[in-house]
This record gives sequence, structure tokens and C-alpha cells, in this order.
Amino acid sequence: MIHTATQTLLESPASVPVLCCSQCSVQVVAAADGERRRLERDIHDGAQQRLVSLALQLGRIGKRLDPDSEVGRLLAAARAELAESLQELREIARGLHPAVLVDHGLGAALRALAARAPLPVELRLQLDERRLPAPVELAAYYLVSEALTNVAKHAHATGVTVTAARVGDRLIVEVQDDGAGGAHADGGSGLPGLAVRVAAVGGRLRVRSVLGRGTSVRARIPCGSSGAAVARVSASQGEGAARIFPSVT
Repeated sequence: MIHTATQTLLESPASVPVLCCSQCSVQVVAAADGERRRLERDIHDGAQQRLVSLALQLGRIGKRLDPDSEVGRLLAAARAELAESLQELREIARGLHPAVLVDHGLGAALRALAARAPLPVELRLQLDERRLPAPVELAAYYLVSEALTNVAKHAHATGVTVTAARVGDRLIVEVQDDGAGGAHADGGSGLPGLAVRVAAVGGRLRVRSVLGRGTSVRARIPCGSSGAAVARVSASQGEGAARIFPSVT
């Protein structure tokens, strides 16, 4: 049995490694999400607003200059550089807490992720007009985002299918690729972190990865009235386990 600060790696009698997320880990995820939202507000209300104000001032100065003069050209270059910096800052803020998720919900956010993915993504969405609880949407979003990153880095896949379906009082989220398979909980896959994030909202994560037959990352997350206090669910009740099935030939 190997203990770390964030997870316990057990070997079951059937030789199936199980990642058990501690309540401490769940609290760490919740605290990190709160800090992420604070940083996003600080960026938007602080540095981003100052840069926007500076861009407006430079624009007013530019109107008084000959655009073909040396100073005019230098100012134009500075304004272009400032515009790029503003765009990068907006992307950082969106990465901290995606605006499309907050404004338009999980479906729109997953479509945006699929559009940016470096390989073909088939979306299968069965979500109605009702918004899911914010912690559930955030957990599902980061699950898909991290899983797509893993596919692009490690899977050698030609395509991936992302499913998100509301079934009763549960949200089912699955990312299935057609890559090499053989994923493990270690080796920089990020799977332990995904298990902790899903456990933080009372869900369960299961990963099936068969060598040569791709990898499936599937989460079941409570999202109905019974899931209103999902952030308080203890992983010790069995809701926060990620089963990593060993590779087979």
C-alpha cells in the first residue's frame, strides 16, 4: 500500500488498481476552484482593465500622429503588441474559469473544446435546457478537457467520441478514443487528479484501457436534487473511486 498526500493506491484481490480519493483531496479541489475563480476576477478587474484603458489612450494618441511617420509606426507596433497581450490574458482567464461554461452551459463549453481539439471529436450530447449545478458543470468540463489532452499526448488516436448525457438525476460523461490503450494511473496521465475532481462532486470515475483497443474515461455524477450538496460527499462512502482496469493483449 502506497500513501501519498492526495491518493491511496491499492491492489485489489483481482489485481485491479483502485484510486481512492480522500476527503482531504476533495476539500483541496474545492479550495482550488474557489482560488481559480478569485484569480479570474482579479485578472479581469485588475490587469485586464488597465491594459484596455492603456489601449484606448494609445488609440487617441495615434489619431494625432501621422501614421506614416516613424513615431506613428512605432505606436502602431506597440498597439499591436498590446492587443496580442490582451488576447493572451483573456485566454489565461478563460482557462482559469471558462466564460463559455458560465455564460452558456456545459453543452456549449464542450462544443468549444471539441472545436479546439487537435484531432476529430464526435460529440454526443443529451442535455436539456436545464442548467446543471455549477460544480457539476465545472467537473465535467475539466474531465473532458484533461481527457482530450491525454488523448492528444499519449493515445496515438485518430479520433475520439465525447458523450455527455443527463440520465435521471445523474450526469454521464465519457471520453472514448480509438488509440493505443494501456493507460495507467501513473506516468503523468492525470487520472488520479480526475478521480479527485469527480469525487469532489460526489461522482465516480472509471477508466477502461485495453492495449490496442483504446481508452474510455467515464464519470457518473449526481446532478439532481439529491446532488445539491455533492461537494460534501465523502469519498470514504465509496463515491470517489476510479477503477483502472489493467491492459490485456
